[in-house]
Amino acid sequence: MLQYVEPVFRPPSEARSLILQITVGCSHNRCAFCGMYKMKRFRLKPLAEIFAELAGLPPRWCVTVDRVFLADGDALVYPFAELCLILDRLAAYFPALTRVGSYASPNSLTTKGPEQLALLREKKLRILYLGLESGDERTLAAIGKGFTAGELAGEALKARQAGMKLSVTAILGLAGRSRSLEHARATAAWVSRVAPEYFSLLTLFQRHNEQFIGSLEQCTRRQLLMEARELLTALNPVRTILRSNHVSNFLSLAGNYPRDRQRLIQQVDQTLAAMERLPGYLDSIPGYEEAYY
Repeated sequence: MLQYVEPVFRPPSEARSLILQITVGCSHNRCAFCGMYKMKRFRLKPLAEIFAELAGLPPRWCVTVDRVFLADGDALVYPFAELCLILDRLAAYFPALTRVGSYASPNSLTTKGPEQLALLREKKLRILYLGLESGDERTLAAIGKGFTAGELAGEALKARQAGMKLSVTAILGLAGRSRSLEHARATAAWVSRVAPEYFSLLTLFQRHNEQFIGSLEQCTRRQLLMEARELLTALNPVRTILRSNHVSNFLSLAGNYPRDRQRLIQQVDQTLAAMERLPGYLDSIPGYEEAYY
């Protein structure tokens, strides 16, 4: 049976997927805002261990699996030849398999060339989840991302040109009050350039990142909504599906760009107007946090 080194994370869209943990932790694990893998030391799970877990699955259950998500933080960093063997084994065990997904850090994307990514796609690794966080250079440097916005765009475009679908996330409030609008505009410009299939917004929240949050003058709800509005206004990709339905968000947005731009901006404006009727609410800082591990 499957053996997990917990906690295990997955994107919301992988809720129905079988989760196969082929790495433990994140190979970078130095982003100041992120508390997901701070309790883990990064390592690759050996092929023999992975294959033994798959061999223990009941055959009658295997025939029902149509999607697999490779965990942990950036399973794409797994060496290319061995990753191909894993994907081949998945195809053999799960005859109904249509798609494999994985988180992809910018570091892991540098380990695979365009032809390798294209071959991985042929083996059904079809979607990569990339944490952009911000298109603003100063914000990226402050969080310790390790890559510039231009470098991130280059790696993302390489994956897109190989036929991979990309789901990109950015974080409202990540730049604090001082660079809120610059963060929004630069992020919109990055997404417009790369035009990923999916673009999602989260909101900065507390989870084993107290030092980073303490270094910011955090955005109020009003400032977060204005940041989101600025981003929605500046965003101009050829086509992308936008979502802000993470539990950290206090306003849920959903639409297709560029078709739904005005509707989404109007939704923010209506929310601002409605919340003005709640004394003090817009000028307070959201209190959502996760501290269960």
